[in-house]
Amino acid sequence: MRLRLPALLILSALAICCRPDRIDVSGGDKPETFGPGYIFDDTVVPKLSIEVSRDEWGRLLSLFDKDNHTHEYIRCGSATLERDDKVLRSTDAGLRLRGQTSRRRPEDRGGRKHHVHFGLHLRKFSETGNFAGVRRINLKYAKEDPTYVREHFCYDMLMRYGVWTAPRSSWCRLYLKTGDDAPVNYGVYLMTESIDRQYVKNRPQFGGSDGFLWKCAWGANLRDRDAWRYHLDDNSSGDYQYDLKEDDPDAFPAAKEQLKDFIFKLGYLSGTSFFEWIQKVCDVDLLLKMYAANVALGHWDDYWNNMNNYYLYFNTRDPENYRVFMLPYDYDNTLGTSHRCGVQTDSGRHDPYNWGLKECILLPKLLSFHEFRDRYTQYLRDFSATDNPYTGVASSAARIKDWESALRQYVPNDLGEDNFIADAPASWGNHPEYRLLQDSPNNWFRVKAESIAGWISR
Repeated sequence: MRLRLPALLILSALAICCRPDRIDVSGGDKPETFGPGYIFDDTVVPKLSIEVSRDEWGRLLSLFDKDNHTHEYIRCGSATLERDDKVLRSTDAGLRLRGQTSRRRPEDRGGRKHHVHFGLHLRKFSETGNFAGVRRINLKYAKEDPTYVREHFCYDMLMRYGVWTAPRSSWCRLYLKTGDDAPVNYGVYLMTESIDRQYVKNRPQFGGSDGFLWKCAWGANLRDRDAWRYHLDDNSSGDYQYDLKEDDPDAFPAAKEQLKDFIFKLGYLSGTSFFEWIQKVCDVDLLLKMYAANVALGHWDDYWNNMNNYYLYFNTRDPENYRVFMLPYDYDNTLGTSHRCGVQTDSGRHDPYNWGLKECILLPKLLSFHEFRDRYTQYLRDFSATDNPYTGVASSAARIKDWESALRQYVPNDLGEDNFIADAPASWGNHPEYRLLQDSPNNWFRVKAESIAGWISR
């Protein structure tokens, strides 16, 4: 049908008024067509604004005062992400505190706000809330990382290297408004993809999205099977080695028995029986690849060395017929932020074949087989030259400089905390000499490459 000129003008005007420069996602999932890559895009630094009522903010402070490791959410009036010419908005989101040793009161008794880690759950109090299909985002400030880039560098490198289980990450400028007060500029925060059911669904490589997901914290050595170690995540703050991320409490007994089956067989089986079983239930190649990368990144606060900071995903709910994946997590203490922990005193030079504790039996048992050890060695070789494409001295410095150049103008904040970027490890580390950008004998990437090459040649 041919339209008359007035009708065309009206439609053109409507198109201009309704162009998608503001997208309100509180009413549905339409923006999912952008995909998670639109949110976790490290070429831009979007503005993330969160509004919380005075009463809800006060409730968060009260929750912290009652239990400084609270996992309880408060309700946000709105959360808005602005980038390019798009504005994504979600109402009735949930906000909570995150972290372990980093926990502190988000506002002191004098009314001064502080940097803390947050968890933003866009679907906590809404059935449709999301940012371009992303429902949960972890927000981390640069706690004792003057470079502002360590954790993102690691996740980015893992993805470059083909470790597809790595969560996505990028940065934002965080603004928090409480009640009628003016929005407070918190500066630059790292946004990381929450490891949850949606994370699993976004990765068809798992071969199943209806399995059991466990968060594993300090003490999760995959050896001890004491009953008190297992817990169903219910937002409580107790310390549990294995915390099941599952909404259905009736599923907990089956999930626990499945995990206990894996731990039992991991410890009990040996020789050919273990060799055949572990390849049936685990992507051994992916695991060895991830651990070679962990060594190259200096990730000492991990499963092998500190029984800490990883997830396990079982891709079915069958008690014995499953595939289990170890998921990388929490890479802020890396790239030269070294510490006396486990068996390590220098994460830059430590033996990659004895990276951690013997009681963390998964990796030592794998490397006791020549085939697995040889495969692991081949992956280590990828990081043994100072000009390798993943952690090479020059290529790594170039990426870091680009990121820091984009972030630097946004780092100053209203809190007066973490207000600068500097090439140094955390102040509490035991090797303060490491640097990421200086091409010197203390360059972290140079030390690590030469160390790996030396261990391989022994």
